[in-house]
Amino acid sequence: MRQSSLFPKTLRHQLSDEPSANAQLLTRGGFVFKNSAGVYSYLTLGWMVIGKIKKIVGEEMNAIGGAELYMPALVDRKYLEATDRFKLDVGFDVLGKKDRNAIYALGWTHEEVLTAIVSKYISSYKDLPIYLYQIQTKFRNETRAKSGVLRGKEFLMKDLYSFHVSEQDLFSYYEKVKEAYLKIFKRCGLDVYFTTAGGGAFTMSATHEFQVLSEVGEDEIFYCKICKTAKNKEIMDIEEKDKCKVCGGDILRGNSIEVGNIFPLGTKYSEAFDFQFTDGNGNKHLVVMGSYGIGISRLMGTIVEVHNDVKGILWPEEIAPFRAHLIYLPSNGGKTRGESEKIYDALRKAGVEVLYDDREDSTPGEKFADADLLGMPVRIVVSEKSIAAGGVEIKKREESEVRILGADKIDEEI
Repeated sequence: MRQSSLFPKTLRHQLSDEPSANAQLLTRGGFVFKNSAGVYSYLTLGWMVIGKIKKIVGEEMNAIGGAELYMPALVDRKYLEATDRFKLDVGFDVLGKKDRNAIYALGWTHEEVLTAIVSKYISSYKDLPIYLYQIQTKFRNETRAKSGVLRGKEFLMKDLYSFHVSEQDLFSYYEKVKEAYLKIFKRCGLDVYFTTAGGGAFTMSATHEFQVLSEVGEDEIFYCKICKTAKNKEIMDIEEKDKCKVCGGDILRGNSIEVGNIFPLGTKYSEAFDFQFTDGNGNKHLVVMGSYGIGISRLMGTIVEVHNDVKGILWPEEIAPFRAHLIYLPSNGGKTRGESEKIYDALRKAGVEVLYDDREDSTPGEKFADADLLGMPVRIVVSEKSIAAGGVEIKKREESEVRILGADKIDEEI
């Protein structure tokens, strides 16, 4: 992509009303636009990042047997009323055109919707287990929308649901999801803590969260650096606050951001919808369920909170919109333009995702500042100085070392 045609342009100034790093950097870099409190548009670069995250999540969900589908954002109240959750002050009601009574909700959850769907097709133990997931916009009546895309009224989420014949089968799959989540967060460049949390009215036991340490995080966990386990502060016992029961390491306390969670639902939803299956002897049993979520847009914000410096974002390689940022510095004879165009074409033919700063009206300082703000993993600079030295300047975003590399070696290097 040519930067001269990229929308929008970067912002030079700091945003006085955005204290969090992700809000500052994503907005200034043109990744997102804040429409209102807790509501964001994802612009070209931001949507590219979201696409990279979705790809990673989809690959790991498919690897454990997940099948993707898509459910409506508009949820009939009858589904939520089946579990007595329509009355909860969590989502947004949609008023009817004539009588103005709320007949729908903007979907803040889909357990009920999918349970109703699956119950129409599953009747035998031979049909189970099944694992279904979607990546969908969710809506929450968030009264304290803040911290950029970390806490919003509208956000993108992956939710996976599993259906089983027994608790044993549920917890066997539960462990597979845990391992898949750890792979996802590692690929996204995040160091997560597997955190035990309390259960709720619709869970059969304790639940688990995946937490990333961050000063901006609103959660508080007690964690062990050695074995990467943690407990939410709500369930932490006083006597456990010194040594880890798993490995004996020291227990530390810190703020964190929840990027994922897994819930053993048991039979709460199948009871509400009378969702049963018939076993090999003809006896009927309630289907056992699990639910597993990852905040896709929150994940993007968390990555920025963790991977940044005073100059801008440092995208992990698998998440970056582009692998390389090619910067052209004008020369009197036009030699750098011709060389830059050749390199741009060669990189694209080699399958390298590259953002090409081909702008004529920007100073070198402005180009370098934009490159640091946007945070692509590798910066390539074509200048008279680099050509005279035998090639191009190449530099990794997180490093200060600049090397000269022959133009014919760039694709191999990257």
